[in-house]
Amino acid sequence: MTHSHDVVVVGAGLAGLVATAELLAAGRRVVLLDAEPAASLGGQAFWSFGGLFLVDSPEQRRLGIKDSAELALADWLGSADFADDGSDRWGRAWAEGFVDFAAGDLRPWLHDKGVRWFPLVQWAERGGYDASGHGNTVPRFHVTWGTGPGILEPFVRVLLDARREGLVDVRFRHRVTSLVETDGRVTGVRGDVLADDDVARAVPSSREVVRPFEVEAAAVVVATGGIGANHDLVRATWPASAGKLPQRMLSGVPDHVDGSGIAAARHAGAAVVHEDRMWHYPEGITNHSPVWTRHGIRILPGPSSLWLDADGRRLPVPLFPGFDSLGALQHITNRGDDHSWFVLDKTILGSEFALSGSEQNPDLTGKSVPQLLQRVLPGAVGPVERFAQESEEFLWADTPADLARRMNALTGTDRIDAERLERTIVERDRQVTSGLGKDLQVVATAMARRYVVDKVIRVAKPHRLLDPAHGPLLAVRLSVLTRKTLGGLHTDLEGRVLRPDGDVLPGLWAVGEASGFGGGGVHGHRALEGTFLGGCLFTGRTTGRAVASTLG
Repeated sequence: MTHSHDVVVVGAGLAGLVATAELLAAGRRVVLLDAEPAASLGGQAFWSFGGLFLVDSPEQRRLGIKDSAELALADWLGSADFADDGSDRWGRAWAEGFVDFAAGDLRPWLHDKGVRWFPLVQWAERGGYDASGHGNTVPRFHVTWGTGPGILEPFVRVLLDARREGLVDVRFRHRVTSLVETDGRVTGVRGDVLADDDVARAVPSSREVVRPFEVEAAAVVVATGGIGANHDLVRATWPASAGKLPQRMLSGVPDHVDGSGIAAARHAGAAVVHEDRMWHYPEGITNHSPVWTRHGIRILPGPSSLWLDADGRRLPVPLFPGFDSLGALQHITNRGDDHSWFVLDKTILGSEFALSGSEQNPDLTGKSVPQLLQRVLPGAVGPVERFAQESEEFLWADTPADLARRMNALTGTDRIDAERLERTIVERDRQVTSGLGKDLQVVATAMARRYVVDKVIRVAKPHRLLDPAHGPLLAVRLSVLTRKTLGGLHTDLEGRVLRPDGDVLPGLWAVGEASGFGGGGVHGHRALEGTFLGGCLFTGRTTGRAVASTLG
């Protein structure tokens, strides 16, 4: 057995890095373990768009957005739909704390570390139900200048500086398989040292075992993420009330996001709650240049595209693009389908399509102002244009009949009826040309343009899809894209992991997605976007400080 440390942090993603930084700031001896090579330092956060849920920020105020912690909490609670049976006690408590954090310390804390934001706040998860239901009342999605890598940078810098100074023991290729227990307390970890592998970031790495290892410590912090790449587990835990997830799905996370850390903690006596709560996306497209297995990218759509099911019928109100991701997903899975469609035209593509992820936004990730200015010009941004040209899932046609033929050819079915598709488009176009209209999607799209950011860079001016000046037509096949685990290890407000009976499991703590972003489920049933990275930051900071204080 190796010498004793104060704390073992398992997982070198954002939450693990933040917890480590807080522990180092308090002078604790930390060993940071991660199964992946050094090239993957930062985990999933590196690949993210860098969106943060901030409340009443300077960016919002400059745009005339009136926000408050009270309004944000009301939106959160309306989306979460927490249970009244006590099972969401800690999740709700973490939610209240997070909203206060998002309205208070989050921005100045990161700003002091050199993090900055794109000034045009985006409006994600608009809802579309009543005032007490799901959705963001106002825009709150703040894109980090530098995207995911921009958020990671200050915490990676702290870690690497501390490593050079001998203040932290960082061990890559160390896969934790179990926790060590002594007299009912978690006192360390066991696992396998994996063979060296020089693969690039997030490329599946070797699982060849070199030797076992064991590390003892006064505290263990689990920061291993969720289950998104383990499709069998995702399907097994998907709620029966929401239908059935298809056999063909895409992954929005690298292969190592498999739930193994949660499983190890459960085996040691930890409670895992709300396993059937997940946040997957229905707007996935296959990456033409994949990095990991079944690598998918999410389309971040504006509100104008027609969203059709696998039979070519519009999704029900208010399941419009960008309004209720989980509602749309559950509608598709309840039908038993593995795909749906966006139908739009070239103008809408150029104005409204963005792609999630740091690698799909080189202007923001690379902090390039000249590249960024191209977003206000007509036409799609570079990565979107590349997908439109190279992806077999982007289908162009001059007429609805030809578009229907191409859609059926891609899926190998005859589910899209050409006459019905044309009728659907014509009916929508009549509503647009009326200048007013009763179609709620047309009305919502017009309303969206009252917000200056949507009008300038996000929502196309209403027009007929069959107007040749805006053509050709485009259909995009959308697949289920696995992403986030909303349930997880049950934790109290200090991040201490609980047993099934509600007592604390001494010595064990959890942060980030492994803890359901706090309390085993800070989001309840639905999320408001920008809250996943924020949840990693909040749980990592809160728990890191609590562990340091507990150790004295």
